Amino acid sequence: MDNQAIISLSNAFIYQKNILILSDVSLSINHGEFVYLIGKTGTGKSSLLKTLYAELPLKEGEGEVAGYNLKELKRKDIPYLRRKIGIVFQDFQLLNDRSVNDNLTFVMKATGWKDQDAMRHRMNEVLDKVGLITKGFKMPHQLSGGEQQRVSIARALINDPDLILADEPTGNLDPETSEGIMQLLFDIRKTGRAIFMATHNYNMIDKFPSRTVRCEGGRVNDSANSTH
Repeated sequence: MDNQAIISLSNAFIYQKNILILSDVSLSINHGEFVYLIGKTGTGKSSLLKTLYAELPLKEGEGEVAGYNLKELKRKDIPYLRRKIGIVFQDFQLLNDRSVNDNLTFVMKATGWKDQDAMRHRMNEVLDKVGLITKGFKMPHQLSGGEQQRVSIARALINDPDLILADEPTGNLDPETSEGIMQLLFDIRKTGRAIFMATHNYNMIDKFPSRTVRCEGGRVNDSANSTH
């Protein structure tokens, strides 16, 4: 497999339970690359992302993400793979009964952090990066949608991942807020992380052009140089 690639799929078949969703997927994304994943609802974008973070098993074909072979991945290795990946969802998926700081602490504890001082330091670092350094004590419902999405990006950054997978991260946000989130993701990409983002938002692709991959008719088409 290519050392440059953080994601490498070769002749992969993506299944949801026993239903074939995508056939013969070959895809390579390098460190520091920003790639959009587009396609109509139901064409397999989320299934592809779920395969990459091992929510769905790769049964057929070859796949490697962040140095982990998806085909040979054992259940006990999944948390280690996920430490190298930050995941950002459309609906934020924050714990609503906990403050912003406690949301981040929860993820850190779940991924093996123990040192309280180191945790506090890292938490402040990521909140600063997403522009929420003063909001750590707020509850999610006290934040705007854009701020909640920034918290979920902070959460995705907490383990300093090599790769961020974003599933419609601007899907529930107004255009101005979406633009702020896109700017943030592009800034994060400049630090050498790869970002693979599923989106319906073609206006954002026009404003922030980058390589685009399309799910269509059970296949993944990689139009390396076009937008859409």
